[in-house]
Parts: sequence; C-alpha cells; structure tokens
Amino acid sequence: MMPDNMAPGSGRDAEEGENMSSEKGLPLNVWYISFSAFFADLGYQAVIVGFPLFVVLILKAPVYYYGIAEALNYGVGSIFAYYGGRLSSKYGSKKIAILGNSLIPILSFTGFSSTVYEAVAIFAGGWWSRNFRSPARRALMSETVSEENRSRAYGLLHGLDVGGGILATLIFIFLISRNYSFRMVFLITVIPIVISTLMLVKVKPVAYQNGEQVASGKKSNRFFKWVIVSSALFGFGYYSMGFLVLTVSIVTSAIILGALTYTIFLAVSASVGFLMSRVRLRREALPLGLLGYILAGLGAAIYAISLIEGFPVVSFYVATVIIGLGTGFTEVLEPTIISKVAGNTGKGMGWLTASRSAGLFAANMIMGFLYFIYPAYSYIYAFLVATVAGLIVIFAGYGYDKALLAENR
Repeated sequence: MMPDNMAPGSGRDAEEGENMSSEKGLPLNVWYISFSAFFADLGYQAVIVGFPLFVVLILKAPVYYYGIAEALNYGVGSIFAYYGGRLSSKYGSKKIAILGNSLIPILSFTGFSSTVYEAVAIFAGGWWSRNFRSPARRALMSETVSEENRSRAYGLLHGLDVGGGILATLIFIFLISRNYSFRMVFLITVIPIVISTLMLVKVKPVAYQNGEQVASGKKSNRFFKWVIVSSALFGFGYYSMGFLVLTVSIVTSAIILGALTYTIFLAVSASVGFLMSRVRLRREALPLGLLGYILAGLGAAIYAISLIEGFPVVSFYVATVIIGLGTGFTEVLEPTIISKVAGNTGKGMGWLTASRSAGLFAANMIMGFLYFIYPAYSYIYAFLVATVAGLIVIFAGYGYDKALLAENR
C-alpha cells in the first residue's frame, strides 16, 4: 500500500532516510504519532474520569446506568473500530486517523447535558470517533517503524498516551477542587484534542510493511486468531476504569480521592510504556498473558478482598497500581504482536480494537449489574475472566515465543 501523500519518485528515498529506525533512536514520525496520543489523552481523559461522577453524582443516575452507558460506548464502538481498520487499509491509515481524531471533541460537550440520556449520547459520539481512529493510528505506527523496533515504538506511544491522561486527571482534580463546573472542565478539553489532530497531519508515513512474520504463515494466522479471542475475553473482565473511580469515591465519600485512583492507574501504566520503549523482550506471548492479563486480574481480586474485608483506602491504591502494570504490558504487547502476525496491519488492528470493545460491551453491562448487587462480585468476575484470557494466550503463543527466541539468538 502506498503511503499517504506520496507518489512514485517523489523524494521517497529522502523520506525513508529521514524516518529510518536505528539502534540509537526512533524515527521522527513515531514522536509525532506519540505526541498526538499525548495531546488527545490530555483532552478526553479529563472527560473520561469525570463522566461516571457526572452521571451518578450530578445527574443522580443509578450506577448500573453508567454500566449500560459504557456498554453502549464500547459495544457500538467495536463496529466503528472494525470499519476504521478496514478503511485505513483501503484509503490510508493517516487519512482515517485524522478523520476519527478530528471528531473526538464531540465528547467535550457532555457537560451541557441536562439528562443522563443526553450525556450518554454526546459522550458516545466522541468515544466512537476515538474507536474509529485507534486502529488507523496503530497501523500508521507500524508503517512508520521497522519490525524490530515496534515494541519500543508502541511503548513510547503508550507512555506518552497515558502520560497525557495523567496530566488530564490532575487538571480535572485541581479544577473541580476550585469549584469549576463539570461543563467548563469538559469544554476546555477541546483545545488539546485539536492539537492532537494537527500532530497527525505532520506525519509522513514510510512504507514499512509487516516484513517477515515471526512464525510460519499458518501458525501466525492461528496465533492471530487466539490473540483476538484472548483480547475479547480479557475485555469481558476489563471494565471501565470509571468503576475504580466510583468505588473509591463512594467508600471515602470524596470525589477527589476517587479521581486520584485514575491518576495512579495512568501513571503506572505510562511508566510501563516508557520502560518498554527502552527494551526488547525475547518473548511476547508469555509476558502478555502473565504480566498483562493475569496481573490486571489480580488487581481486581484485591479490590474485591478490600471491599469484603473493609480494608483502608490504601489497599485500593495498591490494587490500582497492579491493574496499571497489567494494563501497561497489555497495551504495548497486543499491538506489537498483531503488527507481526496479522496478514493486513490495518484490518488486524481493527479486529484487535473491535474484539476488546466487544468484550467491554458485555463487561460493563455485567459489572454494572453485579456492582449494583454487591460491588465485590463485579471485581471477582473480572479476576476470573482475566485469568482465563491470560492462560489462553500463554498456551496459544508457545510456538510464537519459541520462534521469536530462535530469531533473536
């Protein structure tokens, strides 16, 4: 596939020289894409952390309404993600990434809602645009960096992505503590999201393809399917982080302490991303299953135990750190593996985002109703499902890791 804005013989060699990966550093395009992610999260993550509080505490809706809202966001979002991946393969990942990213500011107007239905509809519009953009942005990253540096590139992407979210939550906490309205806090997030789109405009993709797959075509294709299945299954237990915010806010009767939970989660997850941008793992399936899925599930289990035993708030923060670690490894390793084993990167990233979103559709419905019955039940469910997903990807990826080890000797 020919990169966007590039015709045969139009200085391609010069651009490849400019963007070529090296052992010393990552190409300039990787930084453009990563900072685009930083500014996007600097904007919409403030809305994400505030959305459950706005729905439950301001609009006075039951908690399961929030679960239904998130299920709608992710469920329909999975369709947008799937077609975003397909269209990026057809029309170019840069064009689709810019299109989706430019529509995310829709969610910044959520604070103008007077009913929960209006809030859900407005937030969903921006969130679906985000889902539409995500596979294209991941594919764009694969196209602009060589295969051996992809885990590093996705690590930087995740680190800056979540780093922007950390600042967003801190800004949210500061402004709410200063008695700014949810409407105003949400509205100002338009500015960094627009900057995010402008960063994507500056990207000049290089035609890196998938390259030689790590395993044979048949085995790679089989493992691709298992990763998609595991991602969907993990999604069944990978609830919206808004549940963590609500749990701590309700237990402590303090909105700021609840929002701080999300800040901690993002900080830990970002740290994993930056760590992964500096190293290359000799295995990828085993860490994804063990350090990704299962570790995140363990954090959910600690939430359940803390609720049952009435542990102090610090236990929730410890559990949040563990969930952040697991999520960080997952967000780096999933796209890294898919970029290597998918026959078509755009479609592969579309399937990855869609499978996670489909799982999240069910997860948020189930979590919402279990939480309504007894909060600990929802976290026990999340632990069990995440553990099963981790075991599946570990066993299914044994051959993939074996081939990867052989290649790196």
